[in-house]
Amino acid sequence: QVQLVESGGGLVQAGGSLRLSCAASRSIFSFNLVGWYRQAPGKQRDLVAAISSDGNTHYGDSVKGRFTISRDDAKNTVYLQMNRLRPEDTAVYRCHADLTTSNGSRFDRFFDLWGQGTQVTVSS
Repeated sequence: QVQLVESGGGLVQAGGSLRLSCAASRSIFSFNLVGWYRQAPGKQRDLVAAISSDGNTHYGDSVKGRFTISRDDAKNTVYLQMNRLRPEDTAVYRCHADLTTSNGSRFDRFFDLWGQGTQVTVSS
């Protein structure tokens, strides 16, 4: 089995930066697609950013130009660099992954993995 472990959330003032990490709990063969989502109280869950296996990225309109998603395959980790944070960015951020593990002779694909979530709070 494999899990996603998130870290990096916290409290920051408007205009500040945070970097979130989403790490696989053990070595994996590949991240096929990873997305960062966020949900504020009383609001729907929104896709913030996503990165595919070939490195293509997608961003929600509200974070374009401020957030950057990246991947370090050697560390089995996906990052979300968040700059120029705004109070409206306050939410619980969760990563979601479609990934493949391998023990050398067998490949297992996990299509629907979620991290536990990390709180990001931006004060005005």
